[in-house]
Amino acid sequence: MDILENISQSLQNGEPDTVAELTGKALDDGVPVKELLHKGLLSGMEVVGERFKAHEIFLPDVLLAAKAMYAGMEVLKPLMVGEEAATSGTVVIGTVQGDLHDIGKNLVGIMLRGAGFNVVDLGKDVPPERFIEEAQRTGARVIGMSALLTTTMPVMGLVVNLARERGLLGKVKIIVGGAPLSDEYAQQIGADAYCFDGMNAVDCVKGFLGIN
Repeated sequence: MDILENISQSLQNGEPDTVAELTGKALDDGVPVKELLHKGLLSGMEVVGERFKAHEIFLPDVLLAAKAMYAGMEVLKPLMVGEEAATSGTVVIGTVQGDLHDIGKNLVGIMLRGAGFNVVDLGKDVPPERFIEEAQRTGARVIGMSALLTTTMPVMGLVVNLARERGLLGKVKIIVGGAPLSDEYAQQIGADAYCFDGMNAVDCVKGFLGIN
């Protein structure tokens, strides 16, 4: 097993110290940063995502793998500054204003980062303007919103309307998720897609951005 496979496997096993150590060793051995990122860290996280999707592993396993991925990313980060190839694009995510539930949103963030996206996580209780401002500031291609309360779902429609007013609709894709939502509701408010879990969100974003 070569060092990239070792990194991938250690990440899948949720071993942050081993991943950091192997990532450093691979750099010392002259493995390019892009190769380390894509064939080591991201390929490992992709396996984790697929296994989670298939219900072969569970949320604690994903969180451990994410911790291992971040350990490897910390080693690579100083060498990745300004390297566009390190990211597949920027996604702004957050739980809408009035809603303090963020477990699902956090998992979506982990999955998107694991797929190579730059994720700007605005946290919870996020007002509509903030989603739009951050998308404009960062040049994000996708806005992702989460809600767990039926009373906060209308805020998502306000974000879509704001995007329309600012001329962003179409240029920036808007995805929504959360237990009370549905495809029908996403269509009703003018969002581009309803995503039922983290891996589905990754698939949606990849589809929108033309990434295989």
